[in-house]
Amino acid sequence: MQPTSDATLEPTQLFAEGEQIAVMTALPVKGALDYLAPPGGVSVGDYVSVPLGARSVIGVVWGQGLNTELDRDKLRPAFNRIDVPPMQDGFRKFLERAAGYTLTPINSMLGVTRLPEANESQPTRRTLHLSGTKPKVMTADRARVIKALEEADKRGLAPKSLARRANSSAAVINGLLKQGVLVAQTLPSTYRMAKLDTSPSLDRLTQAQRSVSRSLLRRVQQGTYRTVLLQGVPGAGKTEVYLEAVAAAVGAGRQVLVLLPEIALTTQFLDRVSERFGCRPLQWHSAISKAQKRRVWNLVGSGRAEFVVGARSALFLPFTNLGLIVVDEEHDRSFKQEQSVIYNARDMSVLRAAMSGSLAVLCSATPSLESWVNANSGKYERLELSTRYGSARAPVIDTIDMRSEKLSSNRWISDVLAGEIQNRLELGQQSLLFLNRRGFAPLTICRACGHQISCTECDVTLTEHRFRRELLCHQCGLRMNIPDECPKCSESGQLAQIGPGVERLAEEVGGLFPNARLEVLSSDLSGSSDKLRAKIKAIAAGQVDIIIGTQLVAKGHNFPLLSLAAVIDADMGLQGADIRAAEHCFQLIRQVAGRSGRLDIAGVALLQTWQPEHPVMQAIVSGDDENFWQTEATEREIAGIPPFGQYVGIIVSGPDVESVRDVAGTLARTSQPLEDIGAQLFGPAPAPIMRIRGRVRYRLLIKTERSMAVQSAISKWLGQHKFPGKVKLRVDVDPYSFL
Repeated sequence: MQPTSDATLEPTQLFAEGEQIAVMTALPVKGALDYLAPPGGVSVGDYVSVPLGARSVIGVVWGQGLNTELDRDKLRPAFNRIDVPPMQDGFRKFLERAAGYTLTPINSMLGVTRLPEANESQPTRRTLHLSGTKPKVMTADRARVIKALEEADKRGLAPKSLARRANSSAAVINGLLKQGVLVAQTLPSTYRMAKLDTSPSLDRLTQAQRSVSRSLLRRVQQGTYRTVLLQGVPGAGKTEVYLEAVAAAVGAGRQVLVLLPEIALTTQFLDRVSERFGCRPLQWHSAISKAQKRRVWNLVGSGRAEFVVGARSALFLPFTNLGLIVVDEEHDRSFKQEQSVIYNARDMSVLRAAMSGSLAVLCSATPSLESWVNANSGKYERLELSTRYGSARAPVIDTIDMRSEKLSSNRWISDVLAGEIQNRLELGQQSLLFLNRRGFAPLTICRACGHQISCTECDVTLTEHRFRRELLCHQCGLRMNIPDECPKCSESGQLAQIGPGVERLAEEVGGLFPNARLEVLSSDLSGSSDKLRAKIKAIAAGQVDIIIGTQLVAKGHNFPLLSLAAVIDADMGLQGADIRAAEHCFQLIRQVAGRSGRLDIAGVALLQTWQPEHPVMQAIVSGDDENFWQTEATEREIAGIPPFGQYVGIIVSGPDVESVRDVAGTLARTSQPLEDIGAQLFGPAPAPIMRIRGRVRYRLLIKTERSMAVQSAISKWLGQHKFPGKVKLRVDVDPYSFL
């Protein structure tokens, strides 16, 4: 992506009642629809309620009516303007640019944002004042109410505050309102988030942190677009450094957004923010309530929200004065949205920063190769923290060669690793066992007939989740009870579980260390986000001896007593044809290893591997990260693949093989618009997982040079065709998944 700064806003255009306006909705229609402005008129960016068929839907005034040849008598008037902060021109332009880059219909892109409800309005506050009229009968309760308002002077008091100050009841206050002794006034709410302490706090940082922090502060003070890669080893204190930039941006009157890959798990992060600023920021993620979302959205859109921490969807909040966007753990794959609208929040953050004249900070111990290459080429600025905070030292990393370990078929923990865990138990320290596979076992097979129990809707086997006593499809969520006999041959006692998941690992750990306190961190076992946060707090407090987890444990947690981090199957991430397999494997293992030895306790990381000589394993053990990135970059550049080339995936799906194959074949035969710009088209071919949720999938892949703007050619190519209604096309620009 090649963003360019575009912070200039056009004057807001006004439309009087009855003028023709274009309204963009989030419905699957093509572009904006024409209406007549409602009573009172509207401006570009206003949210309005409009009729569509027999329904009432919410849309945004996008500009002047598009079809001036329409008979005005056939145009329907919008119902009303919704009394909420309007969408700013800069945000509207960002949505248009994002839609153009990702080849997403603008209506769908608008749907990623929060749309208000038809009866929604800006938050208001109700205050009570004295009218000057005396009550008919003065009582002690009434006297206290009047005295409390007299002491409040002209400010008035909210009903609940008045009742509390006067030690009175709502009935007494309502009686005085009816008599006219009190009058109520409704005003727009002046609520702001709690005041942040933005005074500089560099003295709490190390010398290395202060140096990097001052560089960031200078970028914030410049008030112009720039992207910075903040790279530092695990435990270097990157968060404390960028929080000083947050303080500077808020202190300068600008809004700040920090994106995290797992916002529901960030108790420790929020605690650090509270310690730095004296209060918590606003939060935006799927776990907060509808009322909380409405409140945060209004505060952001009215400019009163100074600091928001959120998941990737927070990028689509209506900020009016963004000064800083931080993408923490910018390498994390969860920033790539692959359902509904497909986008990468990291790349969209850079685009939004460019268009709003903001500073973008991409933060990671193991940056994505895209960001590393951009920093090396000078497109991004790089700031580095090469040592851990305080007296903490990087863990010693080594491999365990599983070829020399003699384990039985139901064992996954080597004798060497078991001995290291026992040592930690005797020292009162914690061990972490990492296995990136949920459930008990990924495959259940019948030893009598060879049948593999598979999903009825997807071309994948069901994973046994023994703790929940069910088989589960990790693609569509289909569940079934664990059978006693083979579904195909009906033989009982012949079903065998193949391969380990974290539940199976926990069973083994319980047998080896029966007195140890265990905790399993896996998204399917933790229940609500509150329960998961409670588990993480318990681990940090030393109430757990052995942690067994999936990639959740690699998300930046700080466990002071953790001195051993072990990867059970280090080779797992190297499997498959993913072009980023080596990169993702390296990042994940380095992040897991970085959980060990965070404070004064010496840390060790052990990798159980069948390929200790593999370049990825050697790079991790040596600690030479830069050499790994350089080698990986060289290989990708020679092959002309991302980030040196560009991929665009086309996914054709439908209920039956014939229709999907026909559409995919038609696309391949009519690809002249792609050939005209020198793009290569590969496929079509059945997707590696051909059927998901009952829909058959074929894939095509477009490969071009990185500098080529391929979107217009793809639009022309796809625009030639009309396909059967049951066949769907999805476009994935810069794909991460090739399944």
